[in-house]
Amino acid sequence: MNAYKKYITITDPSQLILSDLPFQVGQRVEIIILAEDNPRAEISKKLRDLFDKTQLLPGVKDITEAEIEAEIEAYQRGE
Repeated sequence: MNAYKKYITITDPSQLILSDLPFQVGQRVEIIILAEDNPRAEISKKLRDLFDKTQLLPGVKDITEAEIEAEIEAYQRGE
């Protein structure tokens, strides 16, 4: 069996149009649709969700930029 791979972006989830395929009229083909994994998008979503949860923690909004900078500098000094 010969394989042909083509990447498209779904614009209408109710239909899929394939064009310019390298097959002959009347040729029987098997269609398998695989969604492309996007681990970066998944990680980004998880990180955004974590930030949202973190922002809701009590006392987080009371922390100043100066305190954050001091904490970072202390960490960089190994304290």
